[in-house]
Amino acid sequence: MHSKVKDPSLADRGRMQIEWAERNMPVLMLIRERFQREKPLAGLRLSASLHVTKETAVLARTLAAGGADVFLAPSNPLSTQDDVAAALAADGIKVYAWKGMNEREYYNAIGAAIAHSPQVTLDDGGDLTITLHKLAMGISDESIQYARETAGDLDFKALVKGIYGGTEETTTGVIRFRSMEREGSLLYPIIAVNDSYTKHLFDNRYGTGQSTWDGVLRATNALIAGKVVVVSGYGWVGRGIAGKAKGLGARKVIVTEVDPVRALEAVFDGFEVMPISKAAEEGDIFITATGDMRVIDYNTMLRMKDGAMLANAGHFNVEIDVDAVEKNAVGKREVRPFMVEYKLPNGRVIYILGEGRLINLVAAEGHPSEVMDLSFANQALAAEYIVKNRGKLTPSVTKLPEDLDIEIARLKLKAMGIGIDELTEEQRRYISAWALGT
Repeated sequence: MHSKVKDPSLADRGRMQIEWAERNMPVLMLIRERFQREKPLAGLRLSASLHVTKETAVLARTLAAGGADVFLAPSNPLSTQDDVAAALAADGIKVYAWKGMNEREYYNAIGAAIAHSPQVTLDDGGDLTITLHKLAMGISDESIQYARETAGDLDFKALVKGIYGGTEETTTGVIRFRSMEREGSLLYPIIAVNDSYTKHLFDNRYGTGQSTWDGVLRATNALIAGKVVVVSGYGWVGRGIAGKAKGLGARKVIVTEVDPVRALEAVFDGFEVMPISKAAEEGDIFITATGDMRVIDYNTMLRMKDGAMLANAGHFNVEIDVDAVEKNAVGKREVRPFMVEYKLPNGRVIYILGEGRLINLVAAEGHPSEVMDLSFANQALAAEYIVKNRGKLTPSVTKLPEDLDIEIARLKLKAMGIGIDELTEEQRRYISAWALGT
């Protein structure tokens, strides 16, 4: 299937965006240089469902440099950068994506990626891999019907059987695949890229921490200083968002959690912790980062102050119950791009940003290139690892080997001009020997 983008005339502008990202992704560019020489992905059909951003374009170009035939679909209906999609299509990488897709168009794109008959899949959230599994298992729902419109009448069981493996970029997707593994329904190996230290310690904390606030600020132009910020979830994403809120001058940062250990960590990090029902009455800005559904439900919204702003940093648009407020609100208007005002029956108004979808990609540009350099270096090396080990991996969810994780960190430090110490031979012997005591 050929590329399908919104406006091919945006290609030149997209190329400049990609070039800017390449300047700030030195690790991935070093991997590209090696891929061009060695062609470790020669002849490989690879389909990806990732946010179509300038950083993803650098990854797609790197995979293509390694010899892969790449097909790129989005992983969110609102996250595509149309100029980047146009540039990729013009330069020969198959891409089916544009910003503002409806559900049918989105799953048409997933179906098109499946029609590519991939041998390796790259995912961010799991939609491509899970759609493939549903097709192979004969499970039908509305999304599958839409995917079939472009996937055609392939032998999906045979297709899945021929897949060497896949990768998963984000926490939400890893949770889904681990659930499938427990149930015995996972049909091919998955490398949990999200679990690499150079991914979740940096992308989730520093990348999402900054880009979430970038999205909130672009949507609202609000002053964060002096406001009360409520962050739901204190995983790596929540940690980053809460820390940046403090840095922006928030008067108070409240964390809501269900995990006692994480709640305790938030307290020791200097944040207030309380149930969402209580936090609802104090917050000016609410940001969800849990990966679960209805974290902020309609009853919680009714408790909020007049003018409260709500945004989501989780992968799927289920954390804020937008459907419930749509049904019950007595008034609705879009007051700014990506900012909708709802008048509640109690006379108060709340503002939902970016339709409750991933705010950093809906209203902004996603993570900075510097941090995606680490994440996508993991993706590129994971694709290579899957190809090198095809036939040896079992249908399970595993991490990328630690030595590759360490190598990515080493390359990033080198690119930044930062040196570190090395153990002496004596020190190596000491920490590896059990007999040496005090």
